[in-house]
Amino acid sequence: MMEKASSCTETDSDKQGSCLLLRYPSQNSLDESSQKHVPRSSGGKEKPPYRNHQHTHRAFDVINLMRKSNLLCDVTLVADNIEVPAHKVVLSACSPYFYAMFTSFEESKQDKITLQGVDHQALQLLIDYVYTSEVHVTEENVQVLLPAANLLQLVDVRDACCDFLQAQLHPTNCLGIRAFADLHGCLELLSHAETYIEQHFPEVVECEEFLTLTHTQVSKLICSDRLTVPSEENVFECVISWVHHDLELRQSHLAELMEHVRLPLLSQEYLVQRVEEEPLLKSDLKCKDYLIEALKYHLLKGEQKISFITPRTRPRQPVGLPKVLLVVGGQAPKAIRSVECYDLKEERWYQVAEMPNRRCRAGLAVINGKVYAVGGFNGSLRLRTVDEYDAGQDKWTTCTNMQVRRSTLGVAVLGNCIYAVGGFDGSSGLNSAEMFDPRTQEWRLIASMSTRRSSVGVGVLNGLLYAVGGYDGVSRQCLSSVECYNPENDTWTPINDMSARRSGAGVGVLDGILYAMGGHDGPVVRKSVEAYNPETQQWSSVADMTMCRRNAGVVALNGLLYVVAGDDGTANLASVEVYNPKNDSWTMLPSSMSIGRSYAGVAIIDKPI
Repeated sequence: MMEKASSCTETDSDKQGSCLLLRYPSQNSLDESSQKHVPRSSGGKEKPPYRNHQHTHRAFDVINLMRKSNLLCDVTLVADNIEVPAHKVVLSACSPYFYAMFTSFEESKQDKITLQGVDHQALQLLIDYVYTSEVHVTEENVQVLLPAANLLQLVDVRDACCDFLQAQLHPTNCLGIRAFADLHGCLELLSHAETYIEQHFPEVVECEEFLTLTHTQVSKLICSDRLTVPSEENVFECVISWVHHDLELRQSHLAELMEHVRLPLLSQEYLVQRVEEEPLLKSDLKCKDYLIEALKYHLLKGEQKISFITPRTRPRQPVGLPKVLLVVGGQAPKAIRSVECYDLKEERWYQVAEMPNRRCRAGLAVINGKVYAVGGFNGSLRLRTVDEYDAGQDKWTTCTNMQVRRSTLGVAVLGNCIYAVGGFDGSSGLNSAEMFDPRTQEWRLIASMSTRRSSVGVGVLNGLLYAVGGYDGVSRQCLSSVECYNPENDTWTPINDMSARRSGAGVGVLDGILYAMGGHDGPVVRKSVEAYNPETQQWSSVADMTMCRRNAGVVALNGLLYVVAGDDGTANLASVEVYNPKNDSWTMLPSSMSIGRSYAGVAIIDKPI
């Protein structure tokens, strides 16, 4: 019994900061009082004491049976008129709350004690825990178990409840969990919930829970510098949605909320076409002032813009989630459904949910945390289908089809829309392109390129979309030509050619420079790399890759370019190499994928929590 009692120390009690904690015995004092001294035999070594490690477990098993039979119980705890018999000494040994109660307060003389504010189900579970050291935390009991464990100072159970709720965090419940943690003073859970909300803001504001917040809570949320949003549009739209949910009561809070929307960071087009036309803002003078401030900011140039400082011109600085490298489908040697992830911190590969169908030669795009696998080839047909991946749920769903079948296409995100460029429809190379708006869930054709391009690489730089190289299918030549698309006037414009013909080149953008890596010209598979500087409008060579690669995927992260898989003209590759422009050098990742893949889609996404 004494060994069990020592599990709660004076130090543990002090951490709770409760006025009930009076001279709770320390581990050392219990050890000293229970220590047995074995007499030293003459001329021999001291023999250690015999210890049976099962003794306390067996003793508590018997004590628990006695409790259930109401044997030698000297106190009855009452909650919601439900009575639970127990032993004062056992309760005191495991809970500083009960130790103080039964040694220093009037309840020590009572044999029946009513616990106010404690749910009877929670009390029964906690008394079971005291005697057995086990408790099963569930969605059904956690909301009554945590407050009761907090009150009775059963810290381990409280922490287990917090761990359970932290693991349950989701856009649909994180606001409620945050409020629950705040109410019960669970500071670590509160911090985790707040971070989760900031990192998943676009998904959180789409849920019904957001619309139930008070104006003070909304204001506190959207003023945070740490919000992770692809665009300030998300913040503006969530404020408008919240006000419209109860227009009569909430319209008076509009200006107070718009103060925290960073309108100057929105595009001029969005300000004029959406914000200025919003009826709610037209009727509010203070909101008009914020709009004028934003439009004035867009009129400024260079140093003027830098010196124009208000709380709304400061970019948000989100604390990013850990990232993973996602590799989707590919040719190995046939079209496959397999999807692998590389944890950049742990340096390991693991499998995630497979795509619904086989897909290679597709394009990959990421918008609002969702991954879109666009077009491609399933082994028999060129595809216009699109699948959407939710990493948080590890689940694929079907999305709206493109207008045209496209394999070996280029895919990129520009202005929060997906662009699908060129490709092969099964009979000829394509010069057409189309755009998907996730808000309307519709694809529409845009202006066509000047050249048919299959196996084309694409990249976005300074608001323009670049289509790099490819294969024209008419003259049967790989291409060195490049053209760029301006979404403002829906036109394509040629730029300077690359120094080499490249079909199936990997294209990436890093620090304002466009890179074209590898690719092939007929049977020649390249390891060379060249970089385009939009300021000089010139291509220049940089260090060669370690291996020849074509049809590889390329992504940028933290100042590095990752070139993933592909093939060398003979075999599919499972390796990944990384380019550092600071020292113009390439290194290989320490581990490779489980299989070699050519024509795989690649993306960097937030690591699911």
